[in-house]
Amino acid sequence: MSKKATPRIYNRAGQQVPVQDKSWYAVHASGEATERVIEVFVYGEIGTWGITASQFMQDLRAVDDGVSPVIAAFNSIGGDLFDGLAMHNTLSRLGERCTARIDALAASAASVAVCGAHKVVIASNAMLMIHNPWTYAAGDADSFRKVADVLDQTMEAIIAAYKAKAPNIDEAELRGLVAAETWLTANEAVALGLADEVGDGVQVKACLGQGGVMQRYQHTPAALLAQLDEPAETDPKPDPEPIEPPAPPLPDAAKLALLITQRCAESGISNLVAPLLSSTQLESEEIVLAGLTRAKAVHDLCVAARLPELSVDYVAAGLDEPAVRARLFDKIVSSGNGFEIDNSVPLDDDPAPKVQAKQPNPSSIWAARSAAHAGQSNSAKGARA
Repeated sequence: MSKKATPRIYNRAGQQVPVQDKSWYAVHASGEATERVIEVFVYGEIGTWGITASQFMQDLRAVDDGVSPVIAAFNSIGGDLFDGLAMHNTLSRLGERCTARIDALAASAASVAVCGAHKVVIASNAMLMIHNPWTYAAGDADSFRKVADVLDQTMEAIIAAYKAKAPNIDEAELRGLVAAETWLTANEAVALGLADEVGDGVQVKACLGQGGVMQRYQHTPAALLAQLDEPAETDPKPDPEPIEPPAPPLPDAAKLALLITQRCAESGISNLVAPLLSSTQLESEEIVLAGLTRAKAVHDLCVAARLPELSVDYVAAGLDEPAVRARLFDKIVSSGNGFEIDNSVPLDDDPAPKVQAKQPNPSSIWAARSAAHAGQSNSAKGARA
C-alpha cells in the first residue's frame, strides 16, 4: 500500500500556503512501504523569516518512520546560525540513511546544516559558501564586548560542525577559508571533505528572490549574481493565457531590521526593537517608519506616566497614542495612589508651566483678620496704660 504525505508549504510569514511547483519549502514521502523515500526541500532562508529549525524538525518527524532513506535538498542563502546548527544535529541523528543534496547553493548557516548529513552530494554547477558569523548589535561598550565574545563562541560551533563532516581537514586552513568568506565549487568542496561526491548539474535559480542578500556578501561570484538577473524560463503553451502582473518584490527583511535597530538606538528605545519587529512584521519600509514614530510616542507617554515598563507590551500590540493615553489614565486612576507630583529640575526645552490664580481660603482669611483685630486691641490698652 502506497504511503504519501501531503507536502506542507510555508511562506516568509510562517503561514501555510497551497502547494505549488515553485514552492521553496516542502517535506514529503513517496513510494511503497518497502521502497519509501523521504525528501526535504529547503529552498530559501533559514530562521525566523524562512523555515525555522522547529518547523523543520516537526515536519520531518511527522513523516519519518525511522527506517526510510531521507534526502535533504538545499538551495539556501543561509540565515540564523542557531537554526542551522539545530538542522545540522537533526540530520546527524538520522545516521547513514540521511543524504544531503546541494542543488544550487548552500551558503552560511545552510552550509552548516548540510554538513550534518552522513553523505553530501553537490551538483556539478552548485556552490557551498563558508564565512565568519556576524550580527547586528546596539548598546554601550560592554554590550559590544559581550556580542564579540558570543561571536567567538559561535565561530567555534561552526568549526566543530565542519570538522564533524571533514575530520581530516587542516583546522588552520579551514579557519582561514571561513574568515575569508570562501565560495567553494563542487570539486573544491569534495576536495576539502565538506562534500562526498559531485552530482549532475541542475538548472535551479540560486537564490529564489534573495538577490539583495547575495549582493551584501563580499566575494559573491559574479556569475552567480548574473544568474539572479536572468529572466525565468517559461514553457510554451498552445493557448497562452493572460499574464497576471508580477507580485511586488518582498522587502529586504535584514535591511529593515537594521533600520529598526539603528533608529531605536538613536532614540534611546533599544528595548523596543523586539516588539517593533513583531508588530511591523517588516512588511515594508513605510510600515517600519510609521512603527518607529509610534513607538517613540508610546515610549514618551509611558515615561511621563512613570510606567515605562508598559511600553514594550503597548508597542508589541501596535497601539496608537490615543489608545495608550486611555490605558495609562485607567492605570493611574485605578491604582488609588493619585497623581504623582514631578519635582525634578525642568529642562531648558520644557514648556513654561501654566500660572493659575490662587483660590480664596475663607478660614485663613478669618484667622488673619482676627489676629489683626487682637493686635489692635492690645496696642490700645498699652497706650492707655
